[in-house]
Amino acid sequence: MKAFLILEDGHVFEGTSIGATDEIISEIVFNTSMTGYLEVLTDPSYAGQAVCMTYPLIGNYGVCLEDMEADKPWQSGFIVREIAKKPSNFRSEQSINQFLINNNITGIEGVDTRALTKILRNQGTMKGMITTNSSYDLEDCLKRIKAWEMGHVVLDVTCKEKKVYPGDGYKVAVIDLGVKRNIIKSLLKRGCQVTVYPAETPAEEIIADAPDGIMLTNGPGDPKDCKVTIKEVKKLFDTDIPIFAICLGHQLLALANGGDTVKMKYGHRGANHPVKDLKTGKVYISTQNHGYMVKEESLDRKVAEVSFINVNDGTVEGVHYLGKNAQTVQFHPEACAGPLDTDFLFDVFMNMMEVSK
Repeated sequence: MKAFLILEDGHVFEGTSIGATDEIISEIVFNTSMTGYLEVLTDPSYAGQAVCMTYPLIGNYGVCLEDMEADKPWQSGFIVREIAKKPSNFRSEQSINQFLINNNITGIEGVDTRALTKILRNQGTMKGMITTNSSYDLEDCLKRIKAWEMGHVVLDVTCKEKKVYPGDGYKVAVIDLGVKRNIIKSLLKRGCQVTVYPAETPAEEIIADAPDGIMLTNGPGDPKDCKVTIKEVKKLFDTDIPIFAICLGHQLLALANGGDTVKMKYGHRGANHPVKDLKTGKVYISTQNHGYMVKEESLDRKVAEVSFINVNDGTVEGVHYLGKNAQTVQFHPEACAGPLDTDFLFDVFMNMMEVSK
């Protein structure tokens, strides 16, 4: 069956339908990872987005459900050059196409993903539609695409009630903004007792549980939509409880302390982004997935200092808060799938909690 990808600027790509056949409108972004497509599909940070994979063949090692980063995929759509029909992997439980069908994810194959990526890099991330309606009216589609808004998607992906994972070590409160499973696993393997809270949980409730540390997780959408969470994060910051924040959590802590965030032209999404530790001068390869960034000039130098920068474009990749046990990074140290260069940051968090005891 034919399928069409229509961008809000009028570009139309024709391809073949994969996965579900529902018509979807979403933000169109691209990811440069060569592997980890299942983790990309199930990362809650992609809620409200359709992802174009730049690597030309996707699905060659199939799907192992154990590798999922959430209970279900959150993407609206999936865009590929070619999808593997017969995966080869002893761990594979199904093909990527069957996974898309089972989870009602609309996809399109046969798109010139290189051309699409060039458009998004030159013009910036834009909204688009995937449809199997061959008799679509372009003007009507463009009107509907431009009228579509992503909304406050953190509320869609966050847990609905508190959940406790047992452990004998430090008690860590995880504020679920769209948490990836491997963040929780990274804490559990270090012996932590992990309690996961919904995104808008009052700070007083979290403080009453007496955590040794607080983790602010990754998540989707515009950080400025998280007004309630930002207020609660500020209350948590004003305590002496150590805080470690990743991705969206990094942005929210900056906003809570008077900083500002801005939407990037096309964002950072992939498993090959170099970041530099300004303290040591070392460069690490990181996994990233974000469309917003903290504005360096907006940070109060009496409150915070930049700790990591992106080697490619110089954007803020980490912040250290002065006089506080609080550090944040824009990239993903849990890195699944991806490089494990910065996994040590979880050990730094463990040390922060030990020192504060």
